[in-house]
Amino acid sequence: MRIFVSGSTGVIGKRVVPLLLAQGHSVTALVRKPAARQAFERLGAACVSVDLFDAGALKRAVAGHEVIVNLATHMPSSSWRMLMRSAWRLNDRIRTEGVANLVDTALDCGIGTLVQESFALTYPDRGDHWIDETTPLEPSDYNRTVLDAEKSLARFCAAGGRSLVLRFAAFYGPDAMQMQTYISSLRRGWAALPGGPDGYVSSISHDDAAGAVVAALQAPAGAYTVVDDEPVRRAVFFGSLAQELGVNPPRFLPRWTTPLFGSVGKAMSRSLRLSNRKLKSATGWAPRFPSVREGWAEMLAQMNEIGRRNGSSLAS
Repeated sequence: MRIFVSGSTGVIGKRVVPLLLAQGHSVTALVRKPAARQAFERLGAACVSVDLFDAGALKRAVAGHEVIVNLATHMPSSSWRMLMRSAWRLNDRIRTEGVANLVDTALDCGIGTLVQESFALTYPDRGDHWIDETTPLEPSDYNRTVLDAEKSLARFCAAGGRSLVLRFAAFYGPDAMQMQTYISSLRRGWAALPGGPDGYVSSISHDDAAGAVVAALQAPAGAYTVVDDEPVRRAVFFGSLAQELGVNPPRFLPRWTTPLFGSVGKAMSRSLRLSNRKLKSATGWAPRFPSVREGWAEMLAQMNEIGRRNGSSLAS
C-alpha cells in the first residue's frame, strides 16, 4: 500500500515508518528536519515537507496514497510545562484544524483508510473496574480536543471511509520526556504523578505502540485502546521502576495536592484499568512487554546506552 505518515519524526512515528517499509509498503513521511529526511530516505521512504494547516499543499502531498496515518502531535517541551494550559495550544490546533484538513483531503483524494492517534487518558476514572472502548470518554479540559479529532474521523467514516482511532495509553521508552522526571523524582524518594498508590496506571512501550499502529491497518473500522496486557497500580508502577534503579519505594503526593496541578493533574490522577482485548482480537497484535514490570529493564538499558553516546548519565 501507499501510505502517508504525518508525525513521522515523533516517538511513535519514527518507529512506525521503518516497520511499514519492512513490510513492503511504499511510505511517504512528512518531515521537516534535514537529518530526519536523510535518515528516512536511506531507509527507502519518500519525504515531503508540508503544513497540516495548508489545505491546498496537503492535498497535493497526499494525492495518490491509499492510507493516511496521522501521528502528529505537539507535546510540551518539559514535564513542568505540561501543567500550563497555554503549552497545549498547538496540539489543540492539530487535533481540530489539522485533523479536519486531513479528513477533507482524504475525502477529496479518494483515500480509503485514515488512522488517527488518540489518547486513552480521556477515559473516566473507574477505580478497580476494567475499561474498554464501550466506556464513554470524559476528557479533562486540557485534552478535550481529542473529541474534536475523533469527531472528524467519524465524519470520514460516515462518508464511506475506513477510520481507525487508536487511543494510546501512557507511553514509556528511552526517549519519553517524562521518564527523566520519574527517575529524578524516584531518586529523591517521590512518585512524580498525582493520585494515590492504589489507582491503576495503564501503559504501552513506544515499540509496542508502533507495532500496534501497523497491525491496526488490518482491523475493521472503529476505536481501539492501545495498552499493554496488565495495567498496574501506582505503587507497582513506581515501585518496580525504583527497584530497577536500586532505590527505595517512593512516597506519594497527598491527595489534596492534585487540584494544584490543574486539569492535567486531574486527568493524570485517574485510575485507568484499560483493556486491550478488542485490538488483540481484531489484529492478533500482542505487546512484547505484558506490563511495565517487564519493560523497565530494557528501557533503562537503552537510556544508559544513549547516555554513554552523549557523554551523560542516566538521570541526575
